Formats: sequence, C-alpha cells, structure tokens
Amino acid sequence: MAGARPTPDHELSDREASGHAGRAEAATLAKLALGMTLFGSATPVSKVVTGAMPVFVGGALRVAIGALVLMPAVWRHRQDIASIDRRGWILIGLIALFGMFGFTAFMLYGMKMVSGVVGAVVMSTTPAVTAAASVLFLRERAGWRILGGIALAVAGVLVLQLGSADGGGTGGGGADGAASGAGGQWLGASLIFAAVCSEAAYTLLGKRASSRIDPVLVAALAALISLPAFVLLAVWQWPGFQPEQVSTGAWLAVLWYGAGTLALGSWLWYAGVARAPGAVAAGFMGLMPASALILSYVLLGEPFRVIHLVGFAIVFASVLMIGWEHARMARASDRKAGE
Repeated sequence: MAGARPTPDHELSDREASGHAGRAEAATLAKLALGMTLFGSATPVSKVVTGAMPVFVGGALRVAIGALVLMPAVWRHRQDIASIDRRGWILIGLIALFGMFGFTAFMLYGMKMVSGVVGAVVMSTTPAVTAAASVLFLRERAGWRILGGIALAVAGVLVLQLGSADGGGTGGGGADGAASGAGGQWLGASLIFAAVCSEAAYTLLGKRASSRIDPVLVAALAALISLPAFVLLAVWQWPGFQPEQVSTGAWLAVLWYGAGTLALGSWLWYAGVARAPGAVAAGFMGLMPASALILSYVLLGEPFRVIHLVGFAIVFASVLMIGWEHARMARASDRKAGE
C-alpha cells in the first residue's frame, strides 16, 4: 500500500517476544492443570490399591514404578547430580519424606477408611492450605485476583461435596463399613488431611528445588530416596500378601499410581510450579478434588449428584481467574525486564 510505513524491526521483535511469552504462559498453566488432574486420580486409585494389597506393598510398588519411569531423566541429567549443593539435597530429601513417603502412606491408610467422595471432600482443603503456607513461609504477596481465585476454588470444591454425607460412607460396604463407624471416618479424614499437608509441602519445597534443579530430576531423585523406606516396610507386610489373588484391574491401578500420578504428574506439576508463584499454583489445586470426584464415579461406582455440576463450574472459573492473573504478572515481569 502506497505511503505505508514499514514496521520497525524492533516492533517485530517485540511482537515475536510477546507471542513467545504468551505461549510459554499457556504451557505453564496447562502443565499445572494437567499435573493436578493426574494427582487427583490418586484418591480413587489409592482406594483400589488398598483394597487389593497391604499399604506399604502398594506404596513400594508405586514409588518403584515411578522411579523406573523417571530413570531416563536421571541418566540424561547424570552430570548435573554432582553439581547439586547441600541445600538442594536437603530440599530433595524433604520432598522424599513429605511428598513421596508421607503423602503415599497417609493417603493409602486414609482411603482404607473412607470413600472416594469423602477423600475428595478433605482434599478440597489443599488450595487453601497451600496458599496459606505460600504466604506464611515463602512470604509471597497475593493480589485480589489470586485470593479471589483461591476462594472460588475452595467454594467450588465444597459445593462439589454438598449432600455427600448421604453417599459418602466408608466405601467398604457391609460389616466392615459399619464397623468403622464415625471413629473410623474421622481417623481416615485426619490421615487424608495429613496427606493434604504433605502435598502442600511437596509443592512449595518443589518450587524451591525446581528453581535450582531440573524438575523431572527432582522428582526422580526424591522417588529413589524414599524407596528404601517403603521396601523395608513392604517386607514386613509381605507375609500377609497373596499376589495371585490381585485382579488385573488392581495391577493396572498400581501401574497408573506409579507411572501416572507419581512420575508424569510430578514432572508436569514441578515444571509448572517452577514458573508460577506458589499462590497461583495453589489455585490450580482446585482441579485435584474435582478430578478425584469424577474418577470416584467412574472407578468406584459412587453416586453422581447434579449439584456437583455447579461445583465444577466454580472450580473452572477459579482456574480462569488465576490463569488471567498469572498472565498479567508474567507480562508485567517481561515489561520490567525490558526496561
């Protein structure tokens, strides 16, 4: 077009940089969402596992499978291991203690006592616990969009549980379910809340470690470090275990528990939290109980309630709000870096 002014090279460069930043932001949010969705599957899957084998046998198999899947990452980054400093090893050790051993043991024992729906109820506190810990321990500042998104996430997952008392139960059925009573429900719920606290520690410690070490290497080393403790306890429980009586479905559940929730879930989640504030990551944790609830319907046959659709919509709105704030913060950071 006659008289048109050519676009300066620096403007094209700015547009390209902006487009690249936008794709990076979208990839970060996608990793957070998918990672937490995979973690959510651990709630009903762990109930399938504990119904088929002793807790520490299932836990040892989970961590062993996860570590095996992540071994290529250890090999690929083997030269980086020597450069991990004392602080890095401490962080990885704490992740192994809380995020691998603590989360798995608390979740497996807790899910022996409650249903998938009740487990999702307790897991719904994860966004609030993680956000509070992020502000208290990492001293992060959370704006109104982040706080609003977290509030929506908590509200959404609580709405998901309306009326669950009628269908929650213990999931055990029959005499076992009746025998557990209210005491078993409270103990199971308390153990799952301990798993929530372990998950919050896993996220915040992982955020620190992933800023210094490749995220997949962090997950792989933490799994390997936690494995001996599981193996020792699994040996103690092995005499009462009869592998030939485990169904094909239960073996597939164990395989997914290790390869899906631990290996793939950890890699995606840590890759996301390495590039997002802890408060932003906390908001995405609202997807975990939603995922757990849906899979409780599918895998455990627990009853669906229409009110849950409202909860899903609220959780999704919280993710959109936090994603919006994350994109705004990333653009502001890019502008500040370019000044």
